[in-house]
Amino acid sequence: MPLTRKAYRAAILHSLADPAEVGVEASYEYFEDGLLVIENGRISALGHASDLLPRLPADIDITHYQDALITPGLIDTHIHLPQTGMVGAYGEQLLDWLNTYTFPCESQFADKAHAEEVADIFIKELLRNGTTTALVFGSVHPQSVNAFFEAAEKLDLRMIAGKVMMDRNAPDYLTDTAESSYQQSKALIERWHGKGRLHYAVTPRFAPTSTPEQLALAGQLLGEYPDLYMQTHISENKQEIEWVKALFPERDGYLDVYDHYKLLGERSVFAHGVHLCDEECARLAETGSAVAFCPTSNLFLGSGLFNLPMAEKHKLNVGLGTDIGGGTSFSLLQTLNEAYKVMQLQGARLSPFKSLYLATLGGARALRLEDRIGTLQPGTDADFIVLDYNATPLLSYRLKQANNIAETLFVLMTLGDDRTVLQTYAAGNRVHQR
Repeated sequence: MPLTRKAYRAAILHSLADPAEVGVEASYEYFEDGLLVIENGRISALGHASDLLPRLPADIDITHYQDALITPGLIDTHIHLPQTGMVGAYGEQLLDWLNTYTFPCESQFADKAHAEEVADIFIKELLRNGTTTALVFGSVHPQSVNAFFEAAEKLDLRMIAGKVMMDRNAPDYLTDTAESSYQQSKALIERWHGKGRLHYAVTPRFAPTSTPEQLALAGQLLGEYPDLYMQTHISENKQEIEWVKALFPERDGYLDVYDHYKLLGERSVFAHGVHLCDEECARLAETGSAVAFCPTSNLFLGSGLFNLPMAEKHKLNVGLGTDIGGGTSFSLLQTLNEAYKVMQLQGARLSPFKSLYLATLGGARALRLEDRIGTLQPGTDADFIVLDYNATPLLSYRLKQANNIAETLFVLMTLGDDRTVLQTYAAGNRVHQR
């Protein structure tokens, strides 16, 4: 295979560390006139254009962007493929919303053609919004995961997904059994896990919809395949928490249910965590587990406000999630807009560099993929996006008033959306062009 080498010149910004741990100044690297060099799907060099240009071969293809910012591809640590068709459904909180909208919508994924159609729309939406990696819930049907992975594989995307395991407290047309969920998950793992840039996540929907037998088998799968992911929901809604206590009276609380069935670990991601206590945060951090912060859905479903400072205190890995379809936008820029407001309501600040971290390197760390994605460090996968400063008339005008990269970044995160993403690259290939 011939060596393919390309370079991209623009303002370039990426996270190096969590600002909560190293301070803002040490947390990022910014090149006002930067150059990113890609070889065979990986980043081979990053630096000031003036330093790198003289060292490059004369015939290298250089794309020069004016009024644009290159950042790592964005990482969505919690999203539901089968809920694409019900985004923005009116008027319910979590449990009623599941029964009224979610379960009927997910039932359509028994049909392979429907699953393939939605997988195509879903991936196009991710890429249009600059999301290059996502941790994805399928439906209870294996065909939902097959359709998603088939579409992702064609574009060589780094994606993680799993079939929902749900054997009680849901409509009969949408439940599996403990044994069938184990066998179907195992078949999907054998087919997809580690194929190209794809990974499998064991996916019990949440404690109330799984019997103890099913949760035990989910834990067994994690033991059988050591580098699998695990994704589920936790402490999103107060009614839900009370329900879990009633269903599992022998356990010490919601997190203890998952802990008992061996579902905590370095590749375990728990969505929401709005109502976690200090002890639960400490236990999640101790086991290397992560939480997906989903501000748009937490506001939309009236669930509550995630306590990011408490998570930081315990050095708990936190990623960002759009949580389509409880969330109302595929855009992680819009999700950060809401995250800022969630912090404001609690008297806390969310700096633009912490926001950048959450949407890139923080998500990569939550997924234990920081050696591959989430930064623009040489040696990592060439997953990056180009953000257009002139995407809308208001954005263009407002950014002309910005005095530094911190202000520019914050404006992109408050006024930006899918229109801001000019191009998306995955493994060095352009997979979206606005």
